[in-house]
Amino acid sequence: MSDQERPNIILIITDQQRYETIKALGYDYMDTPNLDRLVNEGVTFSQCHITAPSCAPSRASLFTGTYPHTTGVLKNEDPWSKSWVGDLADAGYTCINVGKMHTAPMDTKVGFHERYVVENKDRYLAERYFFDEWDKALHARGLVKQQRELYRQRPDYRERMGAFEWELPEDLQSDMFVGNTATWWLDAKPKPDGPLFMEIGFPGPHPPFDPTERFIEKYRGKKLPLPKIKREDIAGQPEPFQKLREHNFEVDHDSVVHLDDPSDEQLQRLWEYYLANMSMIDEKVGEIIDALDRNGYLDNTVIFFTSDHGEALGEHGHIQKWTFYDCVTKVPLIAWAPKRFQGGREVDGLCQLMDIGPTILDLAGVEKPDWMEAETLMPALEDEEFKGRPFVIAEHGRDVFLYTIDFVTMIRTKDWKLVQFLDRSDGQLFDLVNDPAEEINLWDDPNHEDKKSELIQMIGSFRIRSGYQTRKLWEKVR
Repeated sequence: MSDQERPNIILIITDQQRYETIKALGYDYMDTPNLDRLVNEGVTFSQCHITAPSCAPSRASLFTGTYPHTTGVLKNEDPWSKSWVGDLADAGYTCINVGKMHTAPMDTKVGFHERYVVENKDRYLAERYFFDEWDKALHARGLVKQQRELYRQRPDYRERMGAFEWELPEDLQSDMFVGNTATWWLDAKPKPDGPLFMEIGFPGPHPPFDPTERFIEKYRGKKLPLPKIKREDIAGQPEPFQKLREHNFEVDHDSVVHLDDPSDEQLQRLWEYYLANMSMIDEKVGEIIDALDRNGYLDNTVIFFTSDHGEALGEHGHIQKWTFYDCVTKVPLIAWAPKRFQGGREVDGLCQLMDIGPTILDLAGVEKPDWMEAETLMPALEDEEFKGRPFVIAEHGRDVFLYTIDFVTMIRTKDWKLVQFLDRSDGQLFDLVNDPAEEINLWDDPNHEDKKSELIQMIGSFRIRSGYQTRKLWEKVR
């Protein structure tokens, strides 16, 4: 495949974005004209699910094409520094990262030629002492970043649920900074001789939920789909998720103090600020598209837009991620290349976030390794028959949040979902046809014992198949 045939590839990844955050996907309360363009002119996957409900495990899976139990990245801060980006570089792509990747170490190359690292907005412990590009920019302007220690000084800190106004200059808000850095690179750097691969990682809308007033105004007082917290739903959750809720009441991760019974006003502010952060990102996506156009990239470019996982925002009594409800596992995935793929289409077959990897390799003319568990989405993009996966899988390991279990697995078909904890007798089983809100846990219902057993057996068969398929990867390591 010649350089003229191989497209430039732009992979835009947000952090912690719910599916229901793009107007063109059917959510009229949103203000997202640039993402609407990608949807209206591109191909949307309406059932894309992550492989892990936290940042590093999900991203390591995406950038290797294997599940967390294979990568060994089962929680944030587990080390990973290999990816298929190196295969693109070896094939002649100029590979650039601007923004978040959540690698460990944070500045490992991961196959990129250049990295302009911007990590979590609210860093703590070891992460806190890594100075990324955003830290340097704030320091150069003589400014101190809004962060947990300063938010804690506010008298209303424990009532805000992580929602704070960005009060420093707008261009130094993290998502603004990442978007501006990406357009700066496109404008300032000579166009490479070969094709470009650029990953742009926005830190938002991950908390702290910190938009500027200009964007908050778009949502202030707007009627939003605030969750109705049901005590019977919470009571039916397994103990690890009960303990997760209690942990988030007590510990302010990412400047978020979760509340057991937030008021409508508190939930309204939480949603307003979260959605405002998405509109900030949308504005920057439009500017990135414009920069691609004026620098001669756009006519031969494929843009992928997605997120590493979703956000509960109060649903099921939870905040942030770490659970396996659809609000966390289901993310937007859009592929845009109107001169290459017929746009304005929605594909409803099940797929995994990591399936982006072999799709990008196919576009680049790079052979997918046979140990890779991710599956190409090219048939769907080319409007061929695409049934999707029979099921999707998500996993996580013990960490400071899921501290009562060693390992948890979710399996989701089109109609059913099961969440299984290692060495525990409790779990979750949902009939997604009759209970799409996932509020009635059927795990202990004798009428659904056969379905539970069937799904547990499917997990077992999946793990055997996974171990067999990835054996050659381990042969390479040995």
